Amino acid sequence: MLRIRSLGSVPYHEAFVLQHALAQNADADYLLVLVHPHVFTLGAHADPSHVLTDPHSVGASIERTDRGGDVTYHGPGQLVAYPIVSVPDGVSAGSAHVHRLEQVVIETLTDIGLPGATSVDRYPGVWIDADGPAPRKIAAIGVRTVRGSSGRRRTLHGVALNVECDLSMFGHIVPCGISDRAVTSVRAEGIDVAMATVSEAFIARAAQVFGTGAVDRQNVVTGVTGVTGVTGVTATAGSGQEVSIERPLLRRLRQAGVAPEAGLEISQRKPEWLRVPVRMGKEYLSLGKTVHDLGLATVCEEAGCPNIYECWSQGTATFMINGERCTRACGFCQVDTRHPLALSPDEPDRVARAVERMGLGHAVVTCVARDDLEDGGAGAMAQTIRAIRERTPGTTVEVLISDCRGDAGSLETIFAARPDVLNHNIETVARLQRAVRPSAGYARSLAVLARAGASGLVTKSGLMVGLGEHEDEVVATMADLRAVGVSIITIGQYLRPSNDHLPVSRYWSPEEFEHFRQIGAELGVPHVEASPLTRSSYHARDAAAAAAGGGHRQPVRIS
Repeated sequence: MLRIRSLGSVPYHEAFVLQHALAQNADADYLLVLVHPHVFTLGAHADPSHVLTDPHSVGASIERTDRGGDVTYHGPGQLVAYPIVSVPDGVSAGSAHVHRLEQVVIETLTDIGLPGATSVDRYPGVWIDADGPAPRKIAAIGVRTVRGSSGRRRTLHGVALNVECDLSMFGHIVPCGISDRAVTSVRAEGIDVAMATVSEAFIARAAQVFGTGAVDRQNVVTGVTGVTGVTGVTATAGSGQEVSIERPLLRRLRQAGVAPEAGLEISQRKPEWLRVPVRMGKEYLSLGKTVHDLGLATVCEEAGCPNIYECWSQGTATFMINGERCTRACGFCQVDTRHPLALSPDEPDRVARAVERMGLGHAVVTCVARDDLEDGGAGAMAQTIRAIRERTPGTTVEVLISDCRGDAGSLETIFAARPDVLNHNIETVARLQRAVRPSAGYARSLAVLARAGASGLVTKSGLMVGLGEHEDEVVATMADLRAVGVSIITIGQYLRPSNDHLPVSRYWSPEEFEHFRQIGAELGVPHVEASPLTRSSYHARDAAAAAAGGGHRQPVRIS
């Protein structure tokens, strides 16, 4: 199977990590199609002197990478495609793959009205007027092959096709180490065609070459998609004409193909399987007293978890650190989003004292997103892990972390504290990412989990259903999580906290959740916790034990 993922804008270092994880772990072939923010990349044997300008002075970053070739540029208006596919063993595998990519680009250019592009033996890539007086490079190609965990040889990196990018950025480098040939783009060649059109043409041609079996296509919706008929609050424009205004929360949902007005009313009676009995026994009251006496917050209370009575009655709670205010405003979450307060330096110890007082064998710690902090709150998370270990060495520690804005150093701070389980939720399917959590990203979450797995940690992730996703999208997300080495997946029903949050599209039945659990087993996921009331930390200790007992993949080093 070929899994095609259109990911929108993805920082280079995140795509690099994701590629490596897929090459090592994925059973299926992948084609990642995306755009990078401004970046100069240096191949394994690049000449640093070919970077002529300080990248930061022109708004770019610089990254060393392990592909072939010299230095090149990636940025907005450039279509980047990374096929992670199996190739035969042999010294010619890499060059044969390059030729296939060249042909895909040549055929794509013909399809969009730019015929005559060719390849040149001495210069990998695709050229315009290759044999004429002014040869111009329109697409750069650099690849590498590696041995995956299955023993198959897999490809990394790929092709960058200049569609409508700023060609002046190439003036700050010696592109691909070639100083006597120019760089061009589709637009510079006089072809005015939308980026989306070029992307679709490329994907269609690539699917013919690499998609020898079934094809699974998932897109991250990144903005306006031509949806019409938007309704909402009306206002009067300067001309006196009424125009329609819609809250960004709902507008993004509509752009992703979900009609907010078709959602369930919050007052609608929930089905029997979503009704939770209130059980405030002595265990529940005792745990609540411990939490409140120590001035702690729990995600159980802050996020309105429906399992609070069950879990607290069993002496289980998920501690929430880094304060009670989140710097993000995800469309599903009711955690406070007012301006965050300063971190409390004794919070890690207070959590550890609560774990000790409660006699927990498995402690779960989560956090609010703290984009206002340089490390995203990673330091406090690491301190909390260490504090628990110091007080109760026999307690296993599970953490549910934010993405720390994808910063490798911040994430490594948490990884170095060696939690027993590293959880980061992807939350929803690719198409709905921007609608559900506009400050996060599908590729970023996969990259966070890939980094954690490469560090040797047991990884876990979860998603909600009931936001407008389809079954095949949920399955595709599960496949992507497993493809980056995730060992535990949780799936639960989204419940709308208030009218200010995203509407529920529908309630999924217990039988459908059981179906997802079975699919997870078929995908090779060691443990899938799936039920209407499942949340990230539901039955966390049992899930961790199940994952430890079967199928955690060995870590793979990512440079």
